[in-house]
Amino acid sequence: MVVDPTPSNLDLSLVSLFAGWAMADEIQRRLTADGLGELRFNDGVVFQHVLAGPLSISALAERMGVTQQAASKAVAELERRGLLRREPDPADARSRLLHLTEKAGSAIAGSRKRRAALEKEITAEYGEQRVADAKALLAAIIGRYGEPEAIRGRRVRPPL
Repeated sequence: MVVDPTPSNLDLSLVSLFAGWAMADEIQRRLTADGLGELRFNDGVVFQHVLAGPLSISALAERMGVTQQAASKAVAELERRGLLRREPDPADARSRLLHLTEKAGSAIAGSRKRRAALEKEITAEYGEQRVADAKALLAAIIGRYGEPEAIRGRRVRPPL
């Protein structure tokens, strides 16, 4: 039992989880400094599906593995914040498709820029080889215990 937990005496699963959270928090601080403080980590869960192209709420719910009601609630919040909009489906006038707004596009670009900058800083501080080794190890663990296809299919969700 770890009585006095520190990053160096925690197991790998916790250290990698906490490192990811720390980096996500740092990116959020930087986005806030850029004037994008209203963004939330969970916004990306929806964005990752709409990025590939417009889709219906039911398709979004299916891809996210949630109920249509849960997807509708997330979409309504993103619409309220000006990050998503609904437009008629040209193939079916009864259906409406979700589109990212220009504001969402700026948010995605800002997030990508900040993640790249953070990785560049970490690489400069710890060295290319250590960062490459860490990424390779974590990718191998995902391959062993996770679902690499979930990453490609944009279906990554937090553990149950």
